[in-house]
Amino acid sequence: MSDKVILISIDGMRADGLLNCGNPYLETLKETSSYTFDAKTVFPSITLPCHLSLFHSVPPERHGTLNNDYSTPVRPVSGLFEQVKSAGKSACMFYGWHPLRDICRSGSLMAAEYLNAYAKEHTDGILTDKALKYIKEFSPDFVFLYMVETDEKGGHDNGWMSETYLDYISHAINNVKRVIEAVGDEYTVIVTADHGGHDRGHGSDSFEDMTIPMIFHGKEFEAGKELHGVSILDIAPTIADVIGAIKPREWEGKSLI
Repeated sequence: MSDKVILISIDGMRADGLLNCGNPYLETLKETSSYTFDAKTVFPSITLPCHLSLFHSVPPERHGTLNNDYSTPVRPVSGLFEQVKSAGKSACMFYGWHPLRDICRSGSLMAAEYLNAYAKEHTDGILTDKALKYIKEFSPDFVFLYMVETDEKGGHDNGWMSETYLDYISHAINNVKRVIEAVGDEYTVIVTADHGGHDRGHGSDSFEDMTIPMIFHGKEFEAGKELHGVSILDIAPTIADVIGAIKPREWEGKSLI
């Protein structure tokens, strides 16, 4: 295959949080996409280790980062951004948390834009605007859009499953809707979380921290199909197959197509 992909990561979005956020567009996503509400992330369920595992399809004990301070791996594994570039494709990222700069190697991106989550309210929406403007102008092959307000302003500031937390999830899903409606059939859109959370934190191996939702919207995925047995390690191999990039033999996840 050789199709374009947008990956949207909504930080700290619990599966039951998505189900209970009250956003009516979720039903549309379920009807038009393959989806799961019982996917598993990696332990420790912390943002940087989870995203490194997402993009490199290996658990934290292999990439070596066990907290939000990046550790150079002893035995590096090529990540999704590098594989996209090797396939002659273009990639970019829009993100609201600075440490995510370490999920890709220098030179693997066509463009990147960072906006501090506390710069102003609804920075997730601002980053979505920037991503859509860039997509319209340059039509990159792979776009990573990262939303952090659900985690920082929702979970950590107010508590997981609080009314404010659920509101931030709903705002994030509104952004997902805008992306899907803007790009039409030109892109496959994949939505995931990196981890869940409980009380005002995360990082444990509890069900609340380890269980995440995923949505796969595009012609490669059966509409209305609920998936089971899915891991965050499966995202990179799946995107590689959609976009037409090689999956390194070191990757541990499976493609979902």
